[in-house]
Amino acid sequence: MVTLLLVIYVGLMLMHTFVMGRDLVKHKSDLGKGNWFVSGIIGFVTDFLDTLGIGSFAPTAMLLDFTKQLGHDRLLPGTLNVAHAIPVLVEAFIFTTVVEVSPVTLFSLIIAATVGSFVGSKFVTKLPEKKVQFWMGWALIITAVLMGLRQTGMLNMLGEGNTATALTGAKLVIGVVVNFILGALMTIGVGLYAPCMAMVYMLGLSPLVAFPVMMGSCAGLMPVASINFVKEGDYARKVSLAITIGGIIGVIIAAKFVTGLNLDILTWIIIVVIVYTGITYILKSRKPAVAVD
Repeated sequence: MVTLLLVIYVGLMLMHTFVMGRDLVKHKSDLGKGNWFVSGIIGFVTDFLDTLGIGSFAPTAMLLDFTKQLGHDRLLPGTLNVAHAIPVLVEAFIFTTVVEVSPVTLFSLIIAATVGSFVGSKFVTKLPEKKVQFWMGWALIITAVLMGLRQTGMLNMLGEGNTATALTGAKLVIGVVVNFILGALMTIGVGLYAPCMAMVYMLGLSPLVAFPVMMGSCAGLMPVASINFVKEGDYARKVSLAITIGGIIGVIIAAKFVTGLNLDILTWIIIVVIVYTGITYILKSRKPAVAVD
């Protein structure tokens, strides 16, 4: 199963490279607005953060706006998907090969999230987004507190330590159901990374196992979504290529950092990421909805 997954990742990389490369060659005389160096640095920083589990879309959107790299805001969604597709696939490939995890567990959770995102695009989008963000935010913060108490030994009822690399029985069923829900919630703006980290931890798996699961869950979506953006030209060509190159370098360096960390230190980093994400969701839920004309 792992070999099949790696083959799929390589296939998606080749597909995305072909689709994007053909479009770049076709428009090589005019790749659009943007600075190679600035965009490359943005890619390095945001995909480094993505590899740590923080996510890349929000930081990229903020930095692109701050540095005025895009000519039109309408190019942002396409640029985010096209630019980060290969770095995310590299993340998924690296963590799948270097992190010990049961193939059945990995494959089951990735398939569950993928199916969830498909179902979510049809049904979950009808849920009240602000309420989902609010309660998800508080759920993440509470989970982070429980994780912190466990790390300090103040909540021993949650178990001694997270060393498992496989889910079986009821825990596997719970993992599949939860990741299905997280995949569905992605369609209304609830990112999968932090909730997936929390789920993996609370089910007793090693903190490192979250990385191939969450990155694999997202890696299949972005290259496919990118096809239409490239076809319609709704992305910033120069900026996207520069972010991709910088992002790949950022991923490789960050992956070495993450996999070389002591698990206790990694767990505390994950706790910080989960708290940060929880606060972000709560703040988003309090913002008034933008009126659509």
